[in-house]
Amino acid sequence: MAPIPEDEWSQRSRLLAALLARVGLGDRAAFAEVYRLSAAHLLGVVLRIQPVRAQAEEVLQEIYLQVWRAAAGYQAAQGQPLTWLTSIARHRAIDSVRRQRARPQTVAPALADDEQDQDVSEKYPDPGPGPAELWQRAMAARLLQQCLGGLSSEQQQSLALAYYQGLSHSEVAEQLKAPLGSVKSWVRRGLQALRACLERAGGEQAL
Repeated sequence: MAPIPEDEWSQRSRLLAALLARVGLGDRAAFAEVYRLSAAHLLGVVLRIQPVRAQAEEVLQEIYLQVWRAAAGYQAAQGQPLTWLTSIARHRAIDSVRRQRARPQTVAPALADDEQDQDVSEKYPDPGPGPAELWQRAMAARLLQQCLGGLSSEQQQSLALAYYQGLSHSEVAEQLKAPLGSVKSWVRRGLQALRACLERAGGEQAL
């Protein structure tokens, strides 16, 4: 089946794609939001394969550690973000079951289930503290806002449209009624300044 074009994605998919782009730049607040939006669904995916709740929750943490490391490699052209996240979840869950097979336990038949995954967030509510809290969500959000405040208004507007609303550079230029070259420059320099600010703040906190 051919992938769904980006212009037909749901608002949730667009938001997740924009958040993953920010996670790839080391944005912890965006990572926390990805966790909030997808953890319940991914836990449901894992539980269909690894039905032992305690082990499933461990797998969930492994999934988000991988997401944190691999987000920079996500390409929207390869598929919707939730499909990418679900693929990571399924592989991690299957690995967990394979490890479990080395012990005298019974593997649930759900391992062979290749049907389309469904959102089971209602059946499996969002678990308790997880990776998002370990990365100090509230502190990261405040830090991000402080760094954004140091950017020019053009940079702030361009980044907000490109990464929060998922618009292309051309669409941002149309929204701001500005030359495309200027928009690309604002986005590039804004990201550079934002990353430098976050890195400086991280270094100061480590002292």
